[in-house]
Amino acid sequence: MPSDIENINPEVVASLSEREHSLAEDDDSVVDPIDQREHPLTLEEIKVAQFEHIRVDDKRNSVEVLFTPTIPHCSMATLIGLCIRVRLLRSLPDRFKVDVRIRPGTHASEAAGKCKYSWSVNKQLNDKERVAAALENDNLLVAVNRCLTPQR
Repeated sequence: MPSDIENINPEVVASLSEREHSLAEDDDSVVDPIDQREHPLTLEEIKVAQFEHIRVDDKRNSVEVLFTPTIPHCSMATLIGLCIRVRLLRSLPDRFKVDVRIRPGTHASEAAGKCKYSWSVNKQLNDKERVAAALENDNLLVAVNRCLTPQR
């Protein structure tokens, strides 16, 4: 029986809420769970979003998140990045500039020397007009909101 899931057996790690981490106490909004609908797990639990790849510079009003697609050929990379960006935009004060990108070397098109796809995803995720246009699409907005609403 074929499955729609690209990564049937992801490596699962404890979520930040299950670990002690002193830095997380300073800003919980950056690490709120985002569900990955292929699995009943959060992006953090399947190592897509990891605390050590989040940089918050309060003095410069910036947040940078590097995420790792679930597999090198992940077709959901843009949606995952958009969900991360929307979570941050909804959680952080307006003064923050948010930068969400695929971690270098984690997507097949980049590893093959064809970084056009990864670059394109990164460009889309960090272009205010493209993000606004994407969120005007009712079907896409429903998908994003589903990812941002815990189902547990």
